[in-house]
Amino acid sequence: MIIMVAGGFAKYMETIGASGALVNACISPLKAMRSPYIVLGLCYLVGAAMVPVVPSHGGMAMLLLTTMYPILLKLGVSRAGAAAAIFCSGTIGMGPGTGTALYAAKIAGIEPIIYFVEYQLPIAIPMMIVIAVLNMVVQRYFDRRNDDVYEESVFASDKALKVGPASYAFLPVLPIALLCVFSKLGLETIQLNTVTALFLSWLIGIVVELIRVRDIKKVFGDAMAMIKGMGSLFSTIVALIIAAEVFATGIKLCGLVALLLHGANQGGFGVTGMSAVLSGLIAVVTFLTGSGVGALTSLGFIAADVADGLGGSVTQLISSMQFTAGLARGISPVAGATIVVAAAAGVSPVAIVRRTAIPMAGAWLVMMIGNALMLN
Repeated sequence: MIIMVAGGFAKYMETIGASGALVNACISPLKAMRSPYIVLGLCYLVGAAMVPVVPSHGGMAMLLLTTMYPILLKLGVSRAGAAAAIFCSGTIGMGPGTGTALYAAKIAGIEPIIYFVEYQLPIAIPMMIVIAVLNMVVQRYFDRRNDDVYEESVFASDKALKVGPASYAFLPVLPIALLCVFSKLGLETIQLNTVTALFLSWLIGIVVELIRVRDIKKVFGDAMAMIKGMGSLFSTIVALIIAAEVFATGIKLCGLVALLLHGANQGGFGVTGMSAVLSGLIAVVTFLTGSGVGALTSLGFIAADVADGLGGSVTQLISSMQFTAGLARGISPVAGATIVVAAAAGVSPVAIVRRTAIPMAGAWLVMMIGNALMLN
């Protein structure tokens, strides 16, 4: 339910131009800078910071392609380099509106906003810095090699997403603000769950639109984007849940969990070692399918069983698996966002992922070390 509502809210923010307004407000200071690869790194950081309010990887890529991509090209960054940095922006799935983060919080038995603030942010921030720095180095290196094979780009101005008034920039952030204020982090006497915060923010968005547009038919027509977005996700989520349950039952019946626990005990892996093994499984499935959500929902249940068997932290296990699902999507040539940015740059998806492999690997190492230090 939470994933459906979060997806519907993101679709409504896109429809009224609030997501575009937020991204525009964030990238405005970068337009005055002239150092191409520093701007590229900062562009990545802006995109990564927006993930909690624009959780769709493809949606974030399109927003940055319509706003930051032309600026990077004018500064001298190659099409493939600019597209690769933009693609990296959505690979750290964090925030109470992100599907994989919601699932991880459920497995860990933690409120999504608590999982985000206390368990994701302390690790995600160093990961973002590492990816930004490695992007500057890697994209500069490949641009100097200049061996990419370019075709005609399919990206055109008619694919630009709507950008609303600058004042709308606060709307996508509103659910997170409400969750922070009305939770254990703020006013404990009044607590909102994620679904309530999203619906309340949707209603506030409708009121703001009514005040500005003063056309009831148009405003409520746009508001239906929330419902349609939820509906479009319903079939996908139901299919994933059914498939995950069948897959999970099969794995339990064939004794894979018991085998993993026995191997961990015999090899002296412990929770940290098993988090690396399980993250490796997630990475392989995500790389092959291009779906981090599918991989995590299929294998995430193992975290609780392994943590119980080893006496470790389920949060450490599921957090490393959840972060890995996003990072592995960043090196998958069949992921939807990979195909989008590759088409925009006029290169093959493989040309994109060869530029993102080192930043993703660096972030994964930082994440594993951070998880081990923070949650052991």
